Amino acid sequence: MNISLLNRTPMPVKLGALLGAGLIAAACSSGTTSQSASTPGAGGTPASSASATAVIKTTSGSAGAFLTDGSGRAVYLFAKDSMNSSACSGACAASWPPVTATGSVTAGAGATASDLGTVTRSDGTKQVTYDGHPLYYYAGDSGPGSTTGQGSDSFGAKWWLVGPSGASITTASVSSGGSAATPASSPSASKSSGSSWG
Repeated sequence: MNISLLNRTPMPVKLGALLGAGLIAAACSSGTTSQSASTPGAGGTPASSASATAVIKTTSGSAGAFLTDGSGRAVYLFAKDSMNSSACSGACAASWPPVTATGSVTAGAGATASDLGTVTRSDGTKQVTYDGHPLYYYAGDSGPGSTTGQGSDSFGAKWWLVGPSGASITTASVSSGGSAATPASSPSASKSSGSSWG
């Protein structure tokens, strides 16, 4: 008599082998997907520039030295903000996307590491701060070197470039590419005490 070995294998062993093979196949076929932390906005500026490590450095232009991110995009402060607190959300944050980070914040050339920090926004994201100022991009800037948001008066207060000292740069109106739109013999930087800047 020729009896198949399969028929002699007890039922629990067959079932266990089939389940094991199924689990291995499922594990091999599962994958993870990740989404970019940064969504492009107008002019190539990220809608929310979130990165594991944010770098803040300085760049020189007609307004003097001012803060940028690691790729050279200008960052701004909002005069309506108070110390370590953002007053810009909703439509404001669409036009002035906050500079955010999911990890550490690093000082690049010309920036002071002890002035860097983060503040938690109402949506739970971490916004980069410098000398207590929450930092923003301007959606109208075309990319690195563009500073068309300088001196803008929108959403109830002025928007200014930030000097390496943490002071707002308030006199030189700077156009894209770093050239002055209005002549300025020396840029004015001001730090004010109280609940808001500007």
